[in-house]
Amino acid sequence: MTIRAPSFKQLLLSTAVASALFISGCASTGSSLLNGNNSGSQTADPRLTQGNDAEFFNKSGLQACAAGAAVGVMSCMLSGTSNRTQCAIIAGVSACGVAMGANYYLDQRRSEYASSAERLAVMSQDIQEDTQKVIARTETARQVMSEDRQRIERIEQEIAEQRVDQETAQRELAGIDSNIDILRRDLSNMQKSVTEYEEVAQLERQEATPAEVQQVEQEIEVMNQQVLALQQEVDDLYSMRSAITLG
Repeated sequence: MTIRAPSFKQLLLSTAVASALFISGCASTGSSLLNGNNSGSQTADPRLTQGNDAEFFNKSGLQACAAGAAVGVMSCMLSGTSNRTQCAIIAGVSACGVAMGANYYLDQRRSEYASSAERLAVMSQDIQEDTQKVIARTETARQVMSEDRQRIERIEQEIAEQRVDQETAQRELAGIDSNIDILRRDLSNMQKSVTEYEEVAQLERQEATPAEVQQVEQEIEVMNQQVLALQQEVDDLYSMRSAITLG
């Protein structure tokens, strides 16, 4: 029986699938290589770690890209397309979006749309969608932070009245600290998205009209203001939490 060596395209597709699934798997299992130190996350409020709004901003660009690419690549493999290799590459690239950087995002959009006007129109839609995700995340965060503030106020009162249970208070404060850590990570990823969009808009200035770029910049500013508002609220909660010291 003759064993045929795999073709270059087959090897390329297999490598793309394996890489995407491997990185995506690391993301879903909380690999320390991608997520960093996750200590204390078990005590965090589930509303910050579960649900649709938790998925978008709690991943690095690499994780977000890999997770999306894995789904797209597998879809190509199972589809009836005649060029699965090309489909897989496009799927992997398209999954990354602005999470992989301004130049990467712009190069992808240029491969899809010939004119700057078309690219900016699509970019505007992307920004609006991301802004809605920021708003949804902020609503969840405000619910959690409101309850955290109430807990802090109660612990402060118990301390003042010398009736605080040290173990219970320590456990509650650890949960609040975990919530703050998660929100700060989210804010970092949100601000990175804002910065990347700003860089893309600056690069598009070379070809687009001032009016076209101005529209996108206004969309970016709306997103940025939403991020800054959440940043202020998280900072306020951190200051409130920092004022408590258990004996």
